[in-house]
Amino acid sequence: MIRVNPRISLDESELQEEFIRASGPGGQHVNKTETAVQLRFDVRRSPNLPDPVRHRLERLAGSRLTQDGVLILVADRYRSQMRNREDARERLIDLIREAAAPPPPPRRPTKPTKGSKERRLEGKAKRSEVKKMRGNVQD
Repeated sequence: MIRVNPRISLDESELQEEFIRASGPGGQHVNKTETAVQLRFDVRRSPNLPDPVRHRLERLAGSRLTQDGVLILVADRYRSQMRNREDARERLIDLIREAAAPPPPPRRPTKPTKGSKERRLEGKAKRSEVKKMRGNVQD
């Protein structure tokens, strides 16, 4: 079991890892080894995610979520397969934690103070005076 937070834990069998060849520089070695990891997690069919977390996770995933509701994370930051594997899992856990976090409180609209309105109007008046002085000189 992978512990995400005190209420959410993921079963190892829910994660599917596929090792692929990483892109980028690396010489001849990069053409022979499969160090990048493609982690797949079925968000819609996971029994361990509460519904509100599932919906927020789908929204957070964006283009990384397929039509079937499978989240795909590709980790190729490191040259080691194990480190890429750990990186992909950490990114998945961070994404789920972010989805499980309580939403921020709603914004309460405020109005500008009387003093700030007056200062703004005074500034506009000063600027207007400066611009008026830029006209043609009359003899």
